Amino acid sequence: MSGSSGSSAGGSGVWVFKNGVMQLQAEQPAAARKALVYVPTSETMSSLELLERRLGAHGWERYYENRDIVQLHRRDGGIDLISLPRDFTQFRSTHMFDVVLKNRQNFKVVDVHNSS
Repeated sequence: MSGSSGSSAGGSGVWVFKNGVMQLQAEQPAAARKALVYVPTSETMSSLELLERRLGAHGWERYYENRDIVQLHRRDGGIDLISLPRDFTQFRSTHMFDVVLKNRQNFKVVDVHNSS
């Protein structure tokens, strides 16, 4: 019989219960942190307001919002939606890659290396 040692191959993280689902959110080591960069100016997106302004310049506008999320859609009537957390501290790499996927020429995700 194999015992439960408490370790797993998947790494460490924090269990979060949200919307009726329990999920393990992995902790990202400092070397693996990501940042979303606006390519035309090499500017790192540091707030929801800044990101919305940059997306707005490329045809995105606010479509829906509640206390947790803001959704943007294209003014031209396209079917794409981008969902972003209202609290920018909850902005994760999945959100970044969603922005990049729908705006390939204007955004990129980069690794942030901290020396701390």
